[in-house]
Amino acid sequence: MPGGIAARRYCFGCGDLNPAGLKLEFRFEGDKAVADFLPQGKHQGYPGLMHGGVTSAALDEAMGWAMYGVGVWAMTGKMEVKFRQPLPLHQKATVSGEVIRNRGRWLEVRGEIRSEEGRLMAESYGLFMRLPKEKVRELEEIYAERRP
Repeated sequence: MPGGIAARRYCFGCGDLNPAGLKLEFRFEGDKAVADFLPQGKHQGYPGLMHGGVTSAALDEAMGWAMYGVGVWAMTGKMEVKFRQPLPLHQKATVSGEVIRNRGRWLEVRGEIRSEEGRLMAESYGLFMRLPKEKVRELEEIYAERRP
């Protein structure tokens, strides 16, 4: 796997070059980061259902993008997931995240996955810690470049 700028393309959640990844493409609706996705067989837990760890990864990614959308670089410090309904494979869903409270060094973030019909399938709450300035500079260099 390459380093530097190309490495971002291997992110499990949003990288377009990770063969096992979710390949989530986020857009912003106000302060909310939103991505549509279609769970695949490679994301299976129980037969026909998305693995809970993969569901959690999608929520974590959405919450991370929500912070990116408001100009904050932070990493997951704590995350809680509530699984409301089993998430079927091969059925469209939407994952979203939004910052609900800025506590200075820490940010509170909420995420959710909804079925195509709008049913709440899973929800999350996270505490994300702001990154040190030197790490922010490094990430800004990596993510500022949009070409491969």
